[in-house]
Amino acid sequence: MTMNYPEWEHLEQSFDQDNPHSTLYVLSDGCSFYIEPAYYTQLMGMKDRHPESFSLIIEEMMNIVKKHKRVIFTSNYEFPQTEKEGYIYREIEDVCDPLLIFVEDKSRGSDYGD
Repeated sequence: MTMNYPEWEHLEQSFDQDNPHSTLYVLSDGCSFYIEPAYYTQLMGMKDRHPESFSLIIEEMMNIVKKHKRVIFTSNYEFPQTEKEGYIYREIEDVCDPLLIFVEDKSRGSDYGD
């Protein structure tokens, strides 16, 4: 079952039986993109940290879709949840870094050695 995301509620949503957990959107010009649930979680984290830039992030996502035609927005391109021939993968950093909006990675290893 796919999610309904308010950021793209104005777009046509389609269902891909092979990728039931990701939401597929189809634009009127034939471009399409998937939003993986973990990517959306990351996107909401960016909204919390950078609310003033959130509309720019969404706009950049759409620019990427218009440029590449078929995009999967994934949390990890090495282990994507969604696989579809002919689509490219983009992670949150791929969207935000060109905008100079950086994802802060607060996780780090332990200071304790063995």
